[in-house]
Amino acid sequence: MKIHIFTFNLFREHTMVAYRDGMKSKSASDDAELKECVVVDPGFFNDQEKQEFFKWMDDNEKKPVAVLLTHGHVDHVSGVRDVLDRYGDIPVRMGEADTVEIENNIRICTKLGIRAPGLFGFSAVCDGEILEYAGLRFKVITTPGHSPGGVCYLEEEEKVMFTGDTLFAGTIGRTDFTTSDYDEEIRSIMEKLIFLDGDIEIYPGHGDSSTIARERCTNPFLEPFNEKEELEGALSEDR
Repeated sequence: MKIHIFTFNLFREHTMVAYRDGMKSKSASDDAELKECVVVDPGFFNDQEKQEFFKWMDDNEKKPVAVLLTHGHVDHVSGVRDVLDRYGDIPVRMGEADTVEIENNIRICTKLGIRAPGLFGFSAVCDGEILEYAGLRFKVITTPGHSPGGVCYLEEEEKVMFTGDTLFAGTIGRTDFTTSDYDEEIRSIMEKLIFLDGDIEIYPGHGDSSTIARERCTNPFLEPFNEKEELEGALSEDR
């Protein structure tokens, strides 16, 4: 599994493309082999970012077969409509409770003076569901808190997880929005993420990548785990 990361918009959001080499699109002709991929949180805001994204896709002969959204905030969904307009009716997956965030985006964009994202439909995901796209199998882990319908996507075989704005390297997602809930976010992390295998690499929506082990023993928001014995064992597992 390979991951290409773009950093877009005012919020330095990570738009990511995940793929396996050699996954040929079913619709590609023999002389135009397009490689299937999944786009996670397309967040490009303006024409320059849009052109950068599509140029890379064209240059690398990538064809998205699904869009996975970790949540509905504007910095993570502003490019969805453009992806659908370019590549057709591919599935968009997101937590159903984040419909409220999609509705809030227009108000937020007006306040910030930026372009509001185009409207799009999506299919709701549920906890534990397995999504199979582009030769990859993502397990859906619902993690409400930063947003009511936030989810993480875990590729168990590859030991890679897209955590959106739930869990970051050294911190967690902010919960000062009207639809956020700090207690719920901590429960999501403590009950669903922190006991996963330590060598799972996490790719958040902003900032650096990390591992479950590293966050389990060094993240200040997860202090009950920050003990010397836990640190030594987790870092050993991380290696």
